[in-house]
Amino acid sequence: MTIGDLVFSIVLLTGVVLGLLAGVGLHRFPDVFARMHAATKPSTLGLVLVVAAVAARLDDSSDTAKLLVVIILQFLTAPVGAHMVARAAHRAGGQMSPDTQVDELSEVRVDTSARGVPPQP
Repeated sequence: MTIGDLVFSIVLLTGVVLGLLAGVGLHRFPDVFARMHAATKPSTLGLVLVVAAVAARLDDSSDTAKLLVVIILQFLTAPVGAHMVARAAHRAGGQMSPDTQVDELSEVRVDTSARGVPPQP
């Protein structure tokens, strides 16, 4: 086993473990906000590590470029999606865990009366 094989194995296994931890977090965390965090943070890094490990093993540079696009798109879409889910859950009145200490969105209220939705308290 060479040093390259060892590094490949460590990076790949780290990515897989982060994906597993994301799944466990989705199951164990108490509210939608914590679950959303678990679904995006470790799974994004896990995917990037797995894709980077695979890209390091490829001989064809066009395939490596395609995997680089996957990494870039993951970093662009996962945070935006998580932000949208969090705002939608907050606007819908999603209950936060009692352990939540800061609610930064509690002061941000949007007047939705123009769309036929009653204003939020």
